[in-house]
Amino acid sequence: MSPEGDLIPALWSPAVRKAEHRDLCTDCGISCSDQPKRCGQACQFIAPDYPRLEAQVHGRARDPGRPDELHFGPYRRMLRAALRQPRPGAQWTGIATRIGERLLEQGTVDAVLTMAPDPEDSWRPRPVLVTRPEAMAQCRGMRMGYAPLLALLEPAKARGYRRLAVIGIPCQVYALRALEAELGFDRLYVLGTPCSDNTTTENFHRFLSLLSDRPETITYLEFRPDYHVELRFSDGAKREIPFLQLPISKLPSDFFPLTCRTCVDYTNVLADLTVGYMGGEGEQWLLVRNRRGEELLDCLAGEVTLSEPGSAGKRAGPVKGFLKNTLRAAGGLPLRGTPNWLRPLVAKLMPRIGPRGLEFARARVEMKAIETVAHLRRREPRRMKSMIPDHVWKLVEPYGLRPEEGERHRSDGD
Repeated sequence: MSPEGDLIPALWSPAVRKAEHRDLCTDCGISCSDQPKRCGQACQFIAPDYPRLEAQVHGRARDPGRPDELHFGPYRRMLRAALRQPRPGAQWTGIATRIGERLLEQGTVDAVLTMAPDPEDSWRPRPVLVTRPEAMAQCRGMRMGYAPLLALLEPAKARGYRRLAVIGIPCQVYALRALEAELGFDRLYVLGTPCSDNTTTENFHRFLSLLSDRPETITYLEFRPDYHVELRFSDGAKREIPFLQLPISKLPSDFFPLTCRTCVDYTNVLADLTVGYMGGEGEQWLLVRNRRGEELLDCLAGEVTLSEPGSAGKRAGPVKGFLKNTLRAAGGLPLRGTPNWLRPLVAKLMPRIGPRGLEFARARVEMKAIETVAHLRRREPRRMKSMIPDHVWKLVEPYGLRPEEGERHRSDGD
């Protein structure tokens, strides 16, 4: 415990210095820390080394011969899960928040480093250190935008926190793991949430304004595995929008930055426990990756229902269609959307015949791999050799994407 004891606020968000400018930066927080030059060794978008860090964190790198590790990274168990008593205001049932509460209740950690809503904008993420379990309720739900989570590692150490839990997205977790040895915490638990396409909070507000004529009353948004986006409003109303009817074509071309279009870690493979939704078929999807991940799940003993994840449908067709559109978009050509008259029919069919469960998750990971190759090849070809891990090339190979001269690191082989 910190020597300041009860004087420490239950939820603390100290000011951080202005970030150093970086290309391909998602503002994980290292660039605005006391040692911003560490970005060179920590950044996911410079020269990621997943095999080394996977072995460091999990005791081994991913095994392509083991089911789904090529797609999802090393794991011990994959599960569908739901809290028996869902927490109000949670994105799903509240598993991530509840684990943070339990770690603090049990005294396992001194603080939880995570995100809370900004006081002036509930959609804007704000990094916080939580020291009391009841304060974790303020961190429920999804935020959209960039926030320097890891900038609070130094304030945490300054307050005497030696045992820390971190809840973060992949680019934050990669940097955390790259620096873990030199950070010197006595104990570190990492709970990761999957992440794909982040954007600025300002851009996200623009997206909300395209979804509703009263965007200021939207309190919840979720992309669900049944091919619908769910909206909830402050008056209790709900609305579901099929993916095919989203106003994507009305968004500016830079709505999603190149970083997010070229992220190779959708499933947060360096977390101890990944908590997401893609393979959950309407429930949450857990990947228990190592012994510490088992400890995190054990925090919920008696509070959570667990079952084996299912899988249905075929991903090849949707992924091939995505490939064609992505290549056109990366080349600056307009997307070929589904004709308006056909969209209602396709929207009804996809939840029934499209990939579901783990097949949905595999499809999404392959789509992200395709995006990485296509957009880097178009906009930053010189970075391909250092930014694209070997397993990404294996994911895109069945769809005819192969490395060209100079695009693959020599040690990766082929």
